[in-house]
Amino acid sequence: MNKIKSLSAVIVLLATIFSAYADVNTPYSMYGYGIIGDRATSMQRQMGGVGYAMQSGRQINVMNPASYASIDSLTFLWDMGANMNMRWSKDSNASDHGFGGGLDYVTMEFPLSKFMGMSIGMVPLSQVGYSFGDDIKYGARQNQGSGGITEAYAGLSGKIGGFSIGLNVSYDFGTIQNDVYATPGSGSQSLFEQVMQVRDWNVVAGIQYKQPINKYNSVTLGATYSPKKSFHGKTWLTLQDLSADSAPDTVATSNLKGKYYSPQTLGFGVAYTHEKVHRIVVEADFTWQQWSKAPFSSLVDDNGQVVFDGMRFTDRRKLAVGGEYTHNIRGNYLERMPFRLGAFYTHDYLKIDRNTMKEYGISLGTGFVAPHGKTMINFGLEWRHRQTSPVSLLTENYFNIMVGVNFNEVWFFKRRLN
Repeated sequence: MNKIKSLSAVIVLLATIFSAYADVNTPYSMYGYGIIGDRATSMQRQMGGVGYAMQSGRQINVMNPASYASIDSLTFLWDMGANMNMRWSKDSNASDHGFGGGLDYVTMEFPLSKFMGMSIGMVPLSQVGYSFGDDIKYGARQNQGSGGITEAYAGLSGKIGGFSIGLNVSYDFGTIQNDVYATPGSGSQSLFEQVMQVRDWNVVAGIQYKQPINKYNSVTLGATYSPKKSFHGKTWLTLQDLSADSAPDTVATSNLKGKYYSPQTLGFGVAYTHEKVHRIVVEADFTWQQWSKAPFSSLVDDNGQVVFDGMRFTDRRKLAVGGEYTHNIRGNYLERMPFRLGAFYTHDYLKIDRNTMKEYGISLGTGFVAPHGKTMINFGLEWRHRQTSPVSLLTENYFNIMVGVNFNEVWFFKRRLN
């Protein structure tokens, strides 16, 4: 019980700095809700972001809540991850580079019985971060944005035979801020600020089925579902004359309910596992999010005039494949190190000037096991490419460094005193 209290206190502390330090760095995040996350941990991102069919007693899998029942009855897991990214971008006029990163997620998992497990934690649902400027007629303009939506969840899973069923219930919160600084030739400066504040809840249901082939081989199928749902919260637009040092003037305000939605989401995965001397895991996943049916309305003032344009999205589709290989699960230190490789392709939800955004990448990584115990440090590298089509508005290449610390503790085990 003391372990639960101490680790819960750490999670609460990290939650207060979560949104401040998790950061992306791309002008594409100024559209919609920003860059969408997939609830993948550092270990899963090293395998291309797979997880719907993943079952492990030593790694937390938030992508499918049905996986929590796979935890060993004496095991307590706590996983936290961080990310650092370097970006190189290019458009028709110029090239640029930038840096981002910070704390990515915090999760915890523990058993409730031999056939039940539970997980709590925080993961990013969307992230916004950008800063760029350009010249306009008779002046200049600077665009800046920050924030995102964070998911604080609690999940429960139970196992019956080869089936596992789970449910995550989450509180989604966050503030997205988009600022435009307009500076005319006269030298005065105005700030247009659009803010979206989300305070909402959501659910994700998951199921997994594991079918043994023989003593050393098995196949696992997994699926998740999340319904379309209206966001709750509010959004507003303010105008401020910075040169006159005046207070912001609220131009328009609106509730999110009935005007802004999260999409219906389906995820499917299949995994093959071989475990004798070697351990081999191979998985393929597919994600579909119906963003085309999720409205993102315009913001209008009291006179009915549009002061902030809405958006139409397109369905988001992602295909991911990945694998993990361990040479000898009972060998020496180097033989017990897992090696991971993965790749993904995403047709994203954003639709910008009739152009859709596409992203693909490859990743690799390994895990360093602590000399004493089962705690593992997951270290990975990722390259990803992002651009729009048919017109390439901005081409981005990323190099990401991913680090996750997966603490593995034994519960209810009394050591013998000599």
